[in-house]
Amino acid sequence: MDEDVFESVDWDAAPSNVAAAGYAIDDEPSALSDPSPGPGFRQSVPDEDDSRGPHEPRWEGYLSTSVRDPVKELADTKDAYVSYLVTAQTNLPTFNSPNPSARRRFQDFVFLRENLSRDFPACVVPPLPDKHRMEYITGDRFSSEFIERRRQDLHVFLERLGRHPTLQRSTLVKAFFESSEWQVHMHQHLAHPPNLEPAPSLFDNISDTLLNAFSRVRKPDERFLTMRESVDKTEEGMTNIDRLYTRVRARNIDLSADYKDLAIAVQGLGFLESGITDPLNHFSNTLLEFSSLIRHSTDSSIDPFLLHLHSLLAYSQVNRQVLKLRDQKQLDFEELSEYLSGVVQERDRLAAIISGHAGSSGLGLGAYLRDRVDALRGADDDRTRVERMKKLDSKIKELEEAVTVAHETSDAFGEETLKEQVIFQHAKRAEMKEMFGTLADGQIEMYRASMQEWERIIPILQRIRVDV
Repeated sequence: MDEDVFESVDWDAAPSNVAAAGYAIDDEPSALSDPSPGPGFRQSVPDEDDSRGPHEPRWEGYLSTSVRDPVKELADTKDAYVSYLVTAQTNLPTFNSPNPSARRRFQDFVFLRENLSRDFPACVVPPLPDKHRMEYITGDRFSSEFIERRRQDLHVFLERLGRHPTLQRSTLVKAFFESSEWQVHMHQHLAHPPNLEPAPSLFDNISDTLLNAFSRVRKPDERFLTMRESVDKTEEGMTNIDRLYTRVRARNIDLSADYKDLAIAVQGLGFLESGITDPLNHFSNTLLEFSSLIRHSTDSSIDPFLLHLHSLLAYSQVNRQVLKLRDQKQLDFEELSEYLSGVVQERDRLAAIISGHAGSSGLGLGAYLRDRVDALRGADDDRTRVERMKKLDSKIKELEEAVTVAHETSDAFGEETLKEQVIFQHAKRAEMKEMFGTLADGQIEMYRASMQEWERIIPILQRIRVDV
């Protein structure tokens, strides 16, 4: 990894005035001394350093974000768009204000996400909602339902950035919340990115040519294999939950409709039974209320749960891409090493021929065929071989440097990936706690209200007199 990948992040020790905090789930961050600084955020203090693992990340503070107040700009023109008020509360020293705010449109979020992914390739940068999603195309993109859906997605995106100890301190995130000249800052960032990649060298092109979709790491690291298996199991579990709760949602909608039909039937029966018309009407109203509670629970509890689950699954897939990129770095190193080994063998073969040895014996069919081709071309004299050896020596020197760089890059990227997995696990646990907690609260509220409705109707039904 290039040395300046994290140029915009200060990795020095956290300031001593930052309070210790666990992974708390709160609505708003408090003052610096508050032990619960925000939703799913964690802070590190010097006292914790001795207990931290080698890949445990460091939080310098909290960044609690929100997206609200969507406004349609240039409403009567073909260039109309929706802007959102993004606000934050933070105690990070990189920010100029503890309460920055700005108005941003969806394209600004896209720019932020794409450039964070480019500047921090080892970080799991959270995904954005797809701009060209089918439901967005078929519906009115300025409808209140669409705008609210997108606002919620953007809110989750910024929350995830705020939970990330590296991304929350990047200069681009700071400018996103604070800059009054965001367009200028975007152009400057594109002109002078913090992670300026050099032009691909000869060895980069060689490595890219050698790689293909079927390449596999020859010496896989057990740590990353374990991570990949964990990601697979997590995504499989979330996919199963998604499938099951999608069925639950469909059944709840059918059940709500059935209770509504039952209420209508009971009401009709009440008109026929003149002696118990009033109790049956009360029972019919209870059935209607219960039907409404089931539908409301589906809309306010299960639907948001499924949306959050889909979003978390997309987040996990970005994490999978980072693991694949780490494998790619190791594969670059292995392929370059193999190419270097082949060049060294060719140089040794030529040296053996010049020194009077058989040359191609023991070096395989390829070396033998090269000897025959050289003989046919008349390039098997010692002078030609010496010239080729000089070129090979020069190439070997360059390849050795490239292999060293690839090895260092692979190791550095691996270390950052290990840290990133710890960060992602923190974020995933916080979101799953919030997601399942919200679902449970919604179900408890629905059943509590249902019990009240049924307990209210039972005495009325018991007062019905039946003559034997």
